[in-house]
Amino acid sequence: MQGWRVEMEDAHTAVVSIPHNHLKDWSFFAVFDGHAGARVSAVCAEELLEEITQNEDFRGKPDLTDGTEIQPSIEDVFAGIKKGFLNLDEKMRAMPEVVSGEDKSGSTAVCSIVSPKHIFFANCGDSRAVLCRNGKCAFATTDHKPVNPRERERIQNAGGSVMIQRVNGSLAVSRALGDFEYKNVEGKGPCEQLVSPEPEIFVEERNPDDQFMVLACDGIWDVMSNDELCAFIEYKMKLTSSLEEVCNQVVDTCLIKGSRDNMSIVLIAFEGAPSISEEAVKKDKEIDEKIELKVKEILDREPQENHDFSYVLHAVAEELHDHFPPGGGFHSKKSVIENVYHKLRPNEDQDDDLA
Repeated sequence: MQGWRVEMEDAHTAVVSIPHNHLKDWSFFAVFDGHAGARVSAVCAEELLEEITQNEDFRGKPDLTDGTEIQPSIEDVFAGIKKGFLNLDEKMRAMPEVVSGEDKSGSTAVCSIVSPKHIFFANCGDSRAVLCRNGKCAFATTDHKPVNPRERERIQNAGGSVMIQRVNGSLAVSRALGDFEYKNVEGKGPCEQLVSPEPEIFVEERNPDDQFMVLACDGIWDVMSNDELCAFIEYKMKLTSSLEEVCNQVVDTCLIKGSRDNMSIVLIAFEGAPSISEEAVKKDKEIDEKIELKVKEILDREPQENHDFSYVLHAVAEELHDHFPPGGGFHSKKSVIENVYHKLRPNEDQDDDLA
C-alpha cells in the first residue's frame, strides 16, 4: 500500500515452490522497502531468489550415486544467502543508471526460505520478519539501525558518524542493498562500508505449533509491536479464511494508527494456523453491537456540542477500552464506529483527528 507517500517504493516476492528440481518443496518470500527511488527494490524482487539459489555456495552437492543434486545443508543455505545478497549488490552497482549517478536508490530486504524441516530468515535493514507459534511471537529478526552498537562501530571504523540516529545524519538504516554513495570507502570490504549489504541470517526448526509468519516493512512496525501484530492476525484469522483480507485489515489499522510510510506485508500460514471459529465470530459481532449501543448512549447523554465524530470516537475508545480486538485496539474498529455514527447523524461532518 502506498499510504501517504507520493511514490510506492516497496516491492515483494512470493514463490511457493522454488522452480528447481531439488527445491520444489521449498518456498521463498521477501519484502523490500525502497528509499530514494524504486529501482533497487524492484531489481531485488526480480533477482534476489536466483542470486541465492544459483550461486555455488547454495547449490546442493551432486549425489555421487546418480548425479542428481541433493538439497543444501543448513551451512549451504547460510553461505548461499550471504553470497546471493553480496553478488546482487555488486551486480546492481554496475547498472548504467547507478554508474551515471542518475539512480541513488537503496532498499532494505527481509526474506525467508521455508524448507520441509526449517525456516530460514535473512534481514538487511529495518524491515522485519516474525514467526508466531502458540499465539505468541516465537522469533523476530533484528532491525539494523545506526544506533545499534555493532552498527555504529562499523560506521565509525569506515570514517562515518551517527547523527540524529542516521548514517552521517542522513540514512536511517545501517544495512541495505544499493545506496552506493555510502559504499565507497577505500580499503574496506563490502561488509565494512558505512552501509553494509550483508544480511543477518537465522534458522528455526519447523514446529507443529507454528501458526504463521509475517514479513513486513517498517511502515507496519512503526505503529505495531511484534506481539501486537501476532495477536491481531491470530484474532482476524479466526474470523476469515482469506489471508488477503487479514493483510488488508492490518494495513488499514496501521494507517489509522498513524503510519505515514509505504506499507507492505506478506503473510504465510502454516499447518497450525488458526481456522474460523464460531465462538470468535460471535464475540466479534458482540463487540460491534457494544459499539453501536455505546455510540447511541454517548449521543443521547452528551450536549449537542459534543456530537462531533472525534469526540464520540475518543469516548467510545475510552469507555470500551477492554473490549476491542487484541493488538488492533479501537483503531481496528474505527470503521464500525464511523458507520454507526453516520447512521445516527447522517448530516454531521467527520473529524478524523485521533490524537
